[in-house]
Amino acid sequence: MPQRVVRDDAFLRAAMRGHGASVLRLALSQTGSRADAEDVYQDVFVALAYCDTSFAGTEHLRAWLLRTTLNRCRDLARSWWRRHTQSFDALGIEVAQGEPDEAPWTDNQLWDAVQRLPERYRAVVHLRYVEQLPADAIAAACGISESAVRTRLSRAMRKLRVYLGGMS
Repeated sequence: MPQRVVRDDAFLRAAMRGHGASVLRLALSQTGSRADAEDVYQDVFVALAYCDTSFAGTEHLRAWLLRTTLNRCRDLARSWWRRHTQSFDALGIEVAQGEPDEAPWTDNQLWDAVQRLPERYRAVVHLRYVEQLPADAIAAACGISESAVRTRLSRAMRKLRVYLGGMS
């Protein structure tokens, strides 16, 4: 028996307008691929259409979307297809570079360093510094305690300093 759509179009459009950019940015930071991030984005909002959860407010909906995004990214990372495909980098295809700026490292170097972080650190770094969420919201989205969020952020920043150490 097929699932029944629970949400109406207006609710889904409002959720996409209000939270779609955050979902896509988080998916991109976790997958490292625009195509995979768009697939995750679509999966998350399809899941929302079929979800019968009553949301207490905008923050509850946002936390549900971010948590679902992280879960879909983990599912993708474990999938057969993901383990058996190659990135442009692995194939030796170069991506166009932007203009140099005054920062001690380029956006690409920072992106590469963040991508080297373990997934559990990448998620909290993205939610804190890109989405600018407080520790309690990150804890809710990741299903961990606030102290675990602070610990992961601290460890992630230590690793990033090492990764970028030769560039600053």
